[in-house]
Amino acid sequence: MRLYVNIDHVATLREARKTDEPDPVQAAAAAERAGADGITVHLREDRRHIQDADVTALTRSVRTVLNLELGAHTEIVRFATRVQPRPFQATLVPEKRQEITTEGGLALRRTDRRLRGAIARLQSAGIRVSLFIDPSLRTIDLAKEFGVPAIELHTGRYAHTWRRGTKALDELRRAAAHGKSIGLAVHAGHGLTYQNVQPVAAIPEIEELNIGHSIVSNAVFWGLEEAVRRMKTLVNGARNT
Repeated sequence: MRLYVNIDHVATLREARKTDEPDPVQAAAAAERAGADGITVHLREDRRHIQDADVTALTRSVRTVLNLELGAHTEIVRFATRVQPRPFQATLVPEKRQEITTEGGLALRRTDRRLRGAIARLQSAGIRVSLFIDPSLRTIDLAKEFGVPAIELHTGRYAHTWRRGTKALDELRRAAAHGKSIGLAVHAGHGLTYQNVQPVAAIPEIEELNIGHSIVSNAVFWGLEEAVRRMKTLVNGARNT
């Protein structure tokens, strides 16, 4: 199980004042010192937090791997394929300017030329591509048809309902098992916290978690390195029980 730490909201805090701190590069280094297996950032079309210069700096400073989340926008995809060194992975996500955070997975359609084009351009640049999707078996089958090696299951429904039963968790379990059975690497993320992460981390087919908001929020009280260490301990503990 790999833990990728999303540091978008370090940049959110910086952009609140349009200043130069806190620095996402320093945040990534702290997360890596604490055991993060990778760093995730989302370069949104509206540049609400992470900026182009952040991605450029992170591709040069990250010692683990960089996972770049992005929408299938021509300009953003072009940037991802030209930045040097290139990110290890690009996770394609749906994106709406009016949303506070990503609200769901990609609505995959076989005829989506823009998405297919984005995948082709990223893969041609040597970037591993993952699709951020809802835990639907049909959607997973469509993702396989797009020729990507990996999917990231949207855990938002689970994050909102985990106290009220296991339905969403069972859905994630079925989806992860199905994805793995058809040859996809299975990742997961969105809304995972210190309180709800372990049942998801315990799903054996999931090999990577992307977690950001909860870690950055608790870093206010514990410090970023300690916040990452505590999350890493929970993730590892779920696999060892």
